[in-house]
Amino acid sequence: MSPRDEIPDLKGLDGEGSLQVHLDPSQKIEGAKVFSVYGKGGIGKSTTSSNLSAAFSMLGKRVLQIGCDPKHDSTFTLTGKLQPTVIDILKEVDFHAEELRPEDFVTVGFNGVMCVEAGGPPAGTGCGGYVVGQTVKLLKQHHLLEDTDVVIFDVLGDVVCGGFAAPLQHADRAVIVTANDFDSIYAMNRIIAAVQAKSSNYKVRLAGCVANRSKDTDEIDRYCNKVGFNRLAHMPDIDAIRRSRLKKKTLFAMDDDQDIVMARAEYIRLAEALWRSVSEPEMFPEPLPDREIFELLGFD
Repeated sequence: MSPRDEIPDLKGLDGEGSLQVHLDPSQKIEGAKVFSVYGKGGIGKSTTSSNLSAAFSMLGKRVLQIGCDPKHDSTFTLTGKLQPTVIDILKEVDFHAEELRPEDFVTVGFNGVMCVEAGGPPAGTGCGGYVVGQTVKLLKQHHLLEDTDVVIFDVLGDVVCGGFAAPLQHADRAVIVTANDFDSIYAMNRIIAAVQAKSSNYKVRLAGCVANRSKDTDEIDRYCNKVGFNRLAHMPDIDAIRRSRLKKKTLFAMDDDQDIVMARAEYIRLAEALWRSVSEPEMFPEPLPDREIFELLGFD
């Protein structure tokens, strides 16, 4: 056998040139509907995730939110504080997970939402996929997923490497947070391609996008119409959301100002749409090559 014969043909299996790592069946999340939230760095994924978790809880769902960012601030508006990360807690017990109790790594936040911060390795030293895997393993060992209706993974930035694509192995639907500008839509285009690659071997499919911090949605809508994607919600750039972050609260724990009531209603609509999306026909948008997305969004 020649050396060339020993090289597997990976093209098209999980993105050209990449190797699909299959999920351990024992780590499969059963019962709950699982959503992974992606988007350009700084676009408001944690704000979206936390308010979405709160909205699901207001609809009577039992919710677990998992932050997948080393800075571990995904859930602080739900809990009012920064939590220790799973990876840091595991280090404290020399990775003897059997020594941990649920209260060591799970905090109950607004309206009963369970909050976990997976954390991540120091920059350049490891893979975020390992941390996600260890977090799900812990949750399974302590039976914390058995009585959960909704799991939300809040995923770091627009990184689409194998490590930070790990939540896609568990998710039913991926949600992309974007703004009405070129850079955000360009990142969304790449994330769509990454999710489509994973969907060849995993159950994950695309649910749609959320327009965030945007007065208008014309550029987002033009892109969605072109590739066959759906905009699920529109969160305008209102000061109420900024204030909620400063007060370490979700919008659902704020006073009933007009703009806050309006934003809450949109999050409730988003939660309802996502809950339905798991049983609706699957969507397969076609991401654009770089040249075409530049041309579409008006760059000469």
